[in-house]
Amino acid sequence: MADSVRPQARSRRWPAYALAVLFLGYAAGKAVFALQARLGFPGGPPVSAAETAGYFMDAAVGQWLASASGLLAACVAVATVTASGRRVPRGLMVFVLGVLLLAVIGGGGTMALDAFVGIGVGWQWYHGVLGAVAIGLSLEMVRSYVVRTRRGVA
Repeated sequence: MADSVRPQARSRRWPAYALAVLFLGYAAGKAVFALQARLGFPGGPPVSAAETAGYFMDAAVGQWLASASGLLAACVAVATVTASGRRVPRGLMVFVLGVLLLAVIGGGGTMALDAFVGIGVGWQWYHGVLGAVAIGLSLEMVRSYVVRTRRGVA
């Protein structure tokens, strides 16, 4: 009866894989715009030529860096659920996951806030839903990693 009072925390792998797919999509979209030397994202709000000209770095370089960050984030997500990821020290992985979580909350939160409240960027309701899903998947990925890597949990 004691087990039914306090359910065991379960580790899930699918959020990490789903998030890896989202990060790969992000990387691909940024690569497409990098090839065009444009800021923004395919299907997202348009970025004016004036905003692009005033950007702090070359638009193509910025987009290639964003694409690389998406690839890196996908690798981190997959590392949370694979044997190769277990070789990374837990403290380092938790730190990296914290930084990744903050980035997703920043980006996804901006998308959701603009989509549902309106802050002038131009994200639509479906972008807001995607931002909220990305935040939820990230939270669950981090939670699952922490549960899975606790002492005595396989």
